[in-house]
Amino acid sequence: MAKIRVLIVDDEPAILRFLKPALEANNYMLMTADTVAESIKRIAADTPDIVVLDLGLPDGDGKDVIRQVRKWSDVPIIVLSARDREAEKIEALDLGSDDFVNKPFGVGELLARMRTALRHRMERADETPVLRTANLEIDSVRHRVIRDTVELKLTPKEFDLLSFLSRHAGKVVTHKQILSAVWGPAHAADTQYLRVYIGQLRQKIEVDPGEPHVIITEPGIGYRIAEANER
Repeated sequence: MAKIRVLIVDDEPAILRFLKPALEANNYMLMTADTVAESIKRIAADTPDIVVLDLGLPDGDGKDVIRQVRKWSDVPIIVLSARDREAEKIEALDLGSDDFVNKPFGVGELLARMRTALRHRMERADETPVLRTANLEIDSVRHRVIRDTVELKLTPKEFDLLSFLSRHAGKVVTHKQILSAVWGPAHAADTQYLRVYIGQLRQKIEVDPGEPHVIITEPGIGYRIAEANER
């Protein structure tokens, strides 16, 4: 089962040491950042499934992360902070964070809130836990892809790409839309980068990668993934 990727943004090493074993025991893959600038770059480049964010960072306020990221991503963000003023909580929530947990905190409570935020994100996006398209079954909760009863081994980025295309099954999605959604706006023009990943994905999901019938190229525009009855 693929792990759920969580980015912890905090400059306190003790917090990371405390959270690491609990997260890993609950099927999370831990990524870290300790500044505003680094966290924004990592969210864009690594597309975590959820972000746990401290507000007091060395190069600025964690609310700046929420403000910037919400321009292009709906990744769940849980604020984890020692600031307990009501005004701070309201501002963070109004900017687009999904929840606010005060330090000191219990790891059980944090994990429960993370599960809730992930579930709400799926509901907001009108996603179903299992997508079916062409001859594929894509489980967005367990991060599994099944082709004709066989589980495929995809990298996290390949899974993100396939999931995004599948949520728009039957529709043409432009290069820019795909790149912005999967890699972040900084990569919106990297069409050659996208072609490489599409090629890798086709090698794994197509019966004949040279004659693709699942991921269809729309020349000069983007790609379209076949619907379940289109095989």
